[in-house]
Amino acid sequence: MGIVAGLDSSPDFTRIVVCDTDTGAVLKQGYAPHPLESAEGGGRPSDVDPQAWLLSLGEAAGGGLLEGVQAIGVSAQQNALVPLDGHGNTVRPALVGNDRRAQVAAVDLIDALGGREAWAQAVGCVPQAAQPVTKLRWLARTEPEAARHVAALMQAPDWLVWQLLGRPARRTTDRGGASGTGYWSAATGAYRPDLVELALGHQAMLPEVIGPAEPAGTTPEGLLISAGTGETMAAAFGLGVRQGDAVVSLGASGSVMAVHHEALVDARGMITSLADATGMHLPVVHTMNAVRVLRGTAEMLGVADLEELSALAMKSTPGAHGLAFLPYLEGEKTPNLPHAAGTLTGLRRESMKPEHLARAAFEGMLCGLGDALDVLRVRGVDVRRVFLLGAAAELPAVQAAAPMLFGTQVVVPQPADYAAIGAARQAAWSLTGQLPLWQGAAAQVFEPGEELAVGQAVRQQYATVREQSHPGAFS
Repeated sequence: MGIVAGLDSSPDFTRIVVCDTDTGAVLKQGYAPHPLESAEGGGRPSDVDPQAWLLSLGEAAGGGLLEGVQAIGVSAQQNALVPLDGHGNTVRPALVGNDRRAQVAAVDLIDALGGREAWAQAVGCVPQAAQPVTKLRWLARTEPEAARHVAALMQAPDWLVWQLLGRPARRTTDRGGASGTGYWSAATGAYRPDLVELALGHQAMLPEVIGPAEPAGTTPEGLLISAGTGETMAAAFGLGVRQGDAVVSLGASGSVMAVHHEALVDARGMITSLADATGMHLPVVHTMNAVRVLRGTAEMLGVADLEELSALAMKSTPGAHGLAFLPYLEGEKTPNLPHAAGTLTGLRRESMKPEHLARAAFEGMLCGLGDALDVLRVRGVDVRRVFLLGAAAELPAVQAAAPMLFGTQVVVPQPADYAAIGAARQAAWSLTGQLPLWQGAAAQVFEPGEELAVGQAVRQQYATVREQSHPGAFS
């Protein structure tokens, strides 16, 4: 029996799982928070010393956790940019997360290349505040002295792999991580150094993109380190998603991604064309409004929490007694309506009850995500089942409505460290040379059944209201 480990360095903590190479069974686990002070107001800081990631990793691996491990895989936040000088030292703290400081830089970059379509054609995505290319533009404009000293660029998983290997001359990344930078194209499999120069003002050394099963190297102690990848790609690999699967993530905002055989270029910029950790592609569509819709509705109705809101919604029926809720509370990305507001229609005396509004909120949120799913479907992406992630996926009202509104089987995996498991699976692949056929995630499965026609009617009602309120939003 071989033993491999996967570590996931998230924005707040490091998790490590030690797995059996053949079956994927988790044998041991480790955890440690990052030693970071909270930003003002309780949010995460946008500037982080990468050494904090190493300190957390060391603590999580304490107590002999990695004893007997033959290979390690690394998953980490793919949007964290680590700017290095010519000696491999950090020029400044890493720029992490969805850094709102970079929003103006994103608009600046879009204009500089000639618009959204130009970016979509170049690298399969339109610059957003979170992406490394946008952070480079912010750095060049805001901290020009630091920017001038930048000689090389890495992301969090690349930097951690490099550190584990003892900072060798060769620096590597994988397709998944590279696809999130904004200066590597999943369609061509190549960097766009001209976009680095456009953002930073000069060229910088970029890590070599290696194959999914190719090791990044071996430590002096003989421990194999695999390519590493971004958290999104590692989680998909850990879940065991494959072609025909889509993943709908329910956070405050939402995202829909699916495994596909080719990169998708979307001139409107609604699709972000990422690569996965296996050699396939992960087109992603984002929505601005998901669980924030439910929380806002709960506050409006004066209910204590989302569980109570769900119980209230279950007292209503599909279609919410004629209520239709367009949930564009923060504007919307899909469709591209940045200045829109929410819309509630169908109010009649008999429909003005808390349970119907609660049901309309759940259906509106899921119909909005269904629109995002359809953006992929109309481009030929096969969707035979949907993995539903996030704490809200456990709510009965979500589980009741999602299959009929998405029109397909819905899988709700049990909570687990899927990014760390995906990293361990990558390590096993590099160690053995064979793609590990580990058992998929334990999950609840929900079918649309006889309510499929009802779900289609609710989606049609929603689409009619959307088109009346925002004509041509998807044209």
